[in-house]
Amino acid sequence: MRVSQGRERPLTVHDLNQLLLVCSLVLLVAVAAVRISSRSGLPSLLVYLGIGIAMGQDGVGDIKFDNAELTQVIGYAALVVILAEGGLGTKWKEIKPALPAATALALFGVAVSVGVTATAAHYLIGLDWRQALIIGAVVSSTDAAAVFSVLRRIPLPSRVTGTLEAESGFNDAPVVILVVAFSHSGPIEHWYVLVAEILLELAIGAAIGLAVGWLGSWGLRHVALPASGLYPIAVMAIAVVAYAAGALAHGSGFLAVYLASMVMGNARLPHWPATRGFADGLGWLAQIGMFVLLGLLVTPHELGDDILPALVIGLVLTMIARPLSVVLCLTPFRVPWTEQTLMSWAGLRGAVPIILATIPMVGGVEDSRRIFNIVFVLVVVYTLVQGPTLPWLARKLRLGEDAEAAADLGIESAPLERLRGHLLSVAIPRGSRMHGVEVNELRLPAGAAVTLVVREGTSFVPLPSTVLRRGDELLVVATDPVRDAAERRLRAVGRGGKLAGWLGTDTAEEGVPRGTHGRHGPGRHGHGPGRAGGGR
Repeated sequence: MRVSQGRERPLTVHDLNQLLLVCSLVLLVAVAAVRISSRSGLPSLLVYLGIGIAMGQDGVGDIKFDNAELTQVIGYAALVVILAEGGLGTKWKEIKPALPAATALALFGVAVSVGVTATAAHYLIGLDWRQALIIGAVVSSTDAAAVFSVLRRIPLPSRVTGTLEAESGFNDAPVVILVVAFSHSGPIEHWYVLVAEILLELAIGAAIGLAVGWLGSWGLRHVALPASGLYPIAVMAIAVVAYAAGALAHGSGFLAVYLASMVMGNARLPHWPATRGFADGLGWLAQIGMFVLLGLLVTPHELGDDILPALVIGLVLTMIARPLSVVLCLTPFRVPWTEQTLMSWAGLRGAVPIILATIPMVGGVEDSRRIFNIVFVLVVVYTLVQGPTLPWLARKLRLGEDAEAAADLGIESAPLERLRGHLLSVAIPRGSRMHGVEVNELRLPAGAAVTLVVREGTSFVPLPSTVLRRGDELLVVATDPVRDAAERRLRAVGRGGKLAGWLGTDTAEEGVPRGTHGRHGPGRHGHGPGRAGGGR
């Protein structure tokens, strides 16, 4: 079987059936392989790349695939989905304190990394400056999915997770702009022109992303769709609109989709758990398809001459460029050296560098195939080295030992349009401080009440003295004016327990004045939905 730039014959129904069979089997193998990945501590991208290589021309599948342009298009589409899923899962309250540091890493840190890595590629490997700059830019983007897939079992300080998450979401945009500029332009005579273009594209993308995210959130919160399954589809469609609008306006579409998704992810949308599950599934599907395709594109027997250059460039990137950028960017923010050390080692490279390595191939850059091979080897080798050692390093640095916080509640909201109210489905997870709290101690605002408790498969109407337990599911009915206040109060109790109002975890933290949660009459409560808080 051969898949290349030209079409040898029309696609038949038989071919389609074969393709569907192969794709479904690959998906099943990839899903099963996640189990191996979770036990070994390795990012799942390596497993998916291995599946693609095994299917390729040097593997058992003998599929000859060399269409770099198609790979780039599919890779971009997959990256849009992955960024959307990442943005939807980003909690504003966690990344807000780390936003200045993450922005510095995503802009100035990328510039430092590109400069140091390109210099090493030029003088140590002998690449010309254009090729060296392309490699430096390609490998300067970090991958949050790879980082958190190996750190998911270790509760880290919110400043560390917030910085890494925001950095990985922000740095894709400037890196893409740099790689495209180096691949499709001649010599860059005035560096400040390129910097101005990058800043302009980022500004346009940020403005469009925030606007689309806000408008989409407002619409989904005020329009009751006829089926709950339409909400996840609408959210992903809005995210794709943000990307397309940003790209068509000559801005950064990747930054636009990430920011739009982050806005929607913090807007307490209806049927939120279902939306997150749908986005998570699409994210997995995008990663599997993208990495399998990248594995097909690589030709293993051609990698021999590029292993040593990849090891040298990766060593400079990992031991010099990344730590230097972290130190220069985070020291002014007084980030402790232990956290700087972990974030220096946590700069895993994943999907984005390999996808970006196809840009010079499509642009016809000289020796672009060698660039792709070097980046491929670098990502695989250093993911194998850094991935399993990240949890060990976090423990050695004593990060995460005291960082475990109460688990947040899972709350799903379904609008009751005709009744002018909302039905909140609340799941009490393990670790929530709502365990042991009586229903009357929730102190919900007037207009909100717990109407049903589901415990171990049995449903019952609770009494005011009913003690809530971990694993319970609650149905809370709230009128429109107090819907947001009721959810904020539930989350506050989930974090701080029955004394949340006295421990500083009540609504003063969420942007609602104290004293709005007692049952003292309708005039004592909020004045409609409060949208300033943003955090879920």
